[in-house]
Amino acid sequence: MVTPPADEITQLLRAWREGDDDALARLIPLVEDELRRLAKRYLRRERRDHTLQTTALINEAYLRLIPHREKNWQNRAHFIGLAAQVMRRVLLEYARHHHAQKRGGDAVLLSLAELDGLAQSPGMEVIDILVVDEALTRLAAAHARPSRVVEMRFFGGLTEDEIAEAMAINKATVVRDWRFAKAWLYRELKGGNADAR
Repeated sequence: MVTPPADEITQLLRAWREGDDDALARLIPLVEDELRRLAKRYLRRERRDHTLQTTALINEAYLRLIPHREKNWQNRAHFIGLAAQVMRRVLLEYARHHHAQKRGGDAVLLSLAELDGLAQSPGMEVIDILVVDEALTRLAAAHARPSRVVEMRFFGGLTEDEIAEAMAINKATVVRDWRFAKAWLYRELKGGNADAR
């Protein structure tokens, strides 16, 4: 996969914000591989007969990104971070809908392989996205910035440098927040008490 120049993506984001309707159409093919990677990461699960497909998730995210035209887009990482948020919301809505219909029989499971310490614990290889969302909501209420770091890194697949750039913080802060958030989530997801910092 060849990554397009970041400045080209930033220019298209700014052109879109300034009213160029064609800019988004030119932007999507440049970030489509990343959006597809995000969607596949979200849909990595135990069940293979799941009805939500990668393309459907990307298309729904695309439709939901259109109203964000006025956002003060900073760069590619900022766009991918928002796309990750949008995909997470779509998948949560889907999971809630199916959970209500099947009473938990069609849970959407997330692989925690990339959340270092969590996936190495027995019984924590995959977990219901609704449980992860509840934990992230509690983390966001207590510690907003680390929650955003988790969302951008785990769900968005952004690097520490990209997160630092998108959030306008330094890389050391991202590393610290990531380490803290992983420990906090581990305690929450294992049923422990995540103490305050």
